Amino acid sequence: MSDTDDRRDVSRRRFLGGLGGTTVVALGGLGAAPAARASPKLPTKARIVIAGAGAAGLASAARLSQMLEGASITLVDRRKVHCYQPGFTLVAGGIKSADYVTSTTAEYLPAGCDWIEERVAEFVPDANKVITDSGRTIAYDYLIVATGLHLDYAAIAGMEVERIGQDGLGSLYAGPEAATATWKAMAAFVDEGGVGLFGRPITEMKCAGAPLKYTFITEDRLRRRGTRGKAELIYAAQNKGLFSVPIVSEKVRMLFRERDVAVRYDHVMTGIDLGRKVASYATPGGSAEIAYDFINVIPPMRAAPSVRNSPLPWQSGIFAADGWMEVDKASLRHRRYPNIFGVGDVAGVPKGKTAASIKWQVPVMADHLAADIQGKTSTSVYNGYTSCPLITKLGRAMLVEFDYDDNLAPSFPGLVAPLEELWITWVMKTMALKPTYLTMLRGHF
Repeated sequence: MSDTDDRRDVSRRRFLGGLGGTTVVALGGLGAAPAARASPKLPTKARIVIAGAGAAGLASAARLSQMLEGASITLVDRRKVHCYQPGFTLVAGGIKSADYVTSTTAEYLPAGCDWIEERVAEFVPDANKVITDSGRTIAYDYLIVATGLHLDYAAIAGMEVERIGQDGLGSLYAGPEAATATWKAMAAFVDEGGVGLFGRPITEMKCAGAPLKYTFITEDRLRRRGTRGKAELIYAAQNKGLFSVPIVSEKVRMLFRERDVAVRYDHVMTGIDLGRKVASYATPGGSAEIAYDFINVIPPMRAAPSVRNSPLPWQSGIFAADGWMEVDKASLRHRRYPNIFGVGDVAGVPKGKTAASIKWQVPVMADHLAADIQGKTSTSVYNGYTSCPLITKLGRAMLVEFDYDDNLAPSFPGLVAPLEELWITWVMKTMALKPTYLTMLRGHF
């Protein structure tokens, strides 16, 4: 081993040795979100209802319970299992097992908060109440909508979620079991070769880098298995780009060209024939079909039906069709109902459907809510910060961080170059981010 290799090895050991305590907290933020309030707590009798107990809902409850004294904080969600969704790609790539991404909602419930194990079926903002699926009415002074989003598999004609893992059908978003089944289908494809088909929907989606990183993981698996020459990889892009940030899109285009991944632009998936193993697309020139041996289906994503069918979504504009919640992009406050906030995937903002975005959104929302209670105005602003640790091969990733204006926003300038394939970013994605995500759920920002 050379002196250079020795120095690199020492640097790696030092970095890995620091993946605990405050170092992990810093990495988990992928940037310095506002610090938690030390004290004193703000006394209030406000009734705060949080619709949804996923990452955004739990983090909101934890933050507010740290800031407020005497508030009634109630989470409404019937899901008992909590999923670390950023890990689904790792499970589907054969990097982690399904139990890596599963825990329980109860273990992150802040002390003193109530949990109603039902789903919000109806929002009635004019009366400051929500109605659960059992018919229970819950009144509030402040409402935080953190319902996440709906995976609209039904919008793809012929798609059958229960067949994921069979006949070359993969879809890593459908949950831990589906991610595991997708890995098995991908592994069989890696052994046998053929046509691997990838892409993303035309709608907004959570972690828009996931379809790209899964394409890269599959390509690297083929190379490591020695079967790359037996496989053709096709990425069906929903528009004329590969990523919403132009400089990142160009970098991915170059990497795809280097690794012989063909791109079909302006291909929007509309259907699939699971028996024939053919996917259908709408294109500017009409309908088109692509045959596959393995496919990773990413469904259209929309706001949950309870939000879509309420007064809360945008009434016009680019976010209206899919029911995303109408919020001010800087404060996350609803534009027509000032005592309502939207955080996480449901928020109709130009960026921000990642776990790292929640870390930045929740403190801003909480500051505005607390200021309201005091009759003040908060100056806290969410700038659209979004992070995507984009895996490009096993052992390498790019840390892509950006804001509303598509500016790159690196958290570690001089250490982590945002468009370089680095081992350190791989370590962040596969080792550091989950512990920091869990500290966020417990209110440590």
